[in-house]
Amino acid sequence: MSSLEDSIKEAARAHGFDVVRIASVSEPWSAADHLARFVEAGWHGDMQWLADTLERRRHPRQMWPDAKSAIVLALNYGPDHDPMEGLQRKHEGLISAYAKNADYHHVIKKRLKLVAGALADGEGAQVKVFVDTAPLMEKPLAERAGVGWQGKHTNLVSRSHGSWLFLGVILTDAELEADAAEADHCGACRACLDVCPTNAFPAPYKLDARRCISYLTIELKGPIPREFRRAIGNRIYGCDDCLAVCPWNKFAQTAREAAFHPRPELSHPQLSDLAQLDDATFRQVFAGSPIKRIGRDRFVRNVMTAIGNSGTTGLAETCIQRLDDPSALVRGAAVWALGVLSPLTFESERAARRPDETDVQVCEEWDAGPENGTTI
Repeated sequence: MSSLEDSIKEAARAHGFDVVRIASVSEPWSAADHLARFVEAGWHGDMQWLADTLERRRHPRQMWPDAKSAIVLALNYGPDHDPMEGLQRKHEGLISAYAKNADYHHVIKKRLKLVAGALADGEGAQVKVFVDTAPLMEKPLAERAGVGWQGKHTNLVSRSHGSWLFLGVILTDAELEADAAEADHCGACRACLDVCPTNAFPAPYKLDARRCISYLTIELKGPIPREFRRAIGNRIYGCDDCLAVCPWNKFAQTAREAAFHPRPELSHPQLSDLAQLDDATFRQVFAGSPIKRIGRDRFVRNVMTAIGNSGTTGLAETCIQRLDDPSALVRGAAVWALGVLSPLTFESERAARRPDETDVQVCEEWDAGPENGTTI
């Protein structure tokens, strides 16, 4: 007769999970100290929720004192091509591989509840499920369970799936036999550190999120700092560079889950089309997508930044259109993009528009003048 642990893993695989491992939550761990130093250094930027929930993140039992075991489950979302190929198509917007279709939170949580429900019904165990929305540190738990290890870019790396795993966790008061933890297999490799366009890694295993393109295009609420705009290129939602260059991806597989296959309209989206999105159309296009979370204004801010980096002078007219945008965030990005693509047009538009502009940050964009082409 199979053990309870084997039964849990069999049920998880039956519900489509690619990896399932078990960790004990009884022992102390050092992950909280690393996070505390991250916040103390200010590297969390606008993500105040990290600082506000720091105490609850110190240990899984801070979330639930009765927890004894963590079942860590993973779904592979491996792309069918190198995500960095899209950087060469500068008239298109590049969206991180994880966000080109359904929101993984919804996909995973539904399946977690099925696995957790079977454990509760069959064994009378208490269970709680987590998918990246509660103050639970999934990556350290995944490392402890043997799913993978946190690489020098601070993301999880798997020997069998490379960089491309979504994580979910079931905490339970059942005392389960733990699997062996995974060791660090990064060795002397620096590929993920050296590829970063914005130098977001002060040292191996340390990330300054304020410099990370994923943070800048997703979490940052205000204008993107000028020093990073050219380095962003055509990335309009997230960045996969440090994930994509990992040598362990040679073992990665294309995602089996259809919900993670790219939607055709998000595989090669035209910047000129995305710049025209109003709020209602944005919500319609990105319904069920993680992109919807950042809202139309932040998204079009990113699109305008990419347009400025496109080198396509024909898109200057799109910039001019967005100078009348209701959102100051979008107007400011359009000012910068216009200055990059057409300095002469920038000067004529500034003369006509600057006197009537009331937003301080947009005025600062006009006053800064056309981008001189320098990068960070």
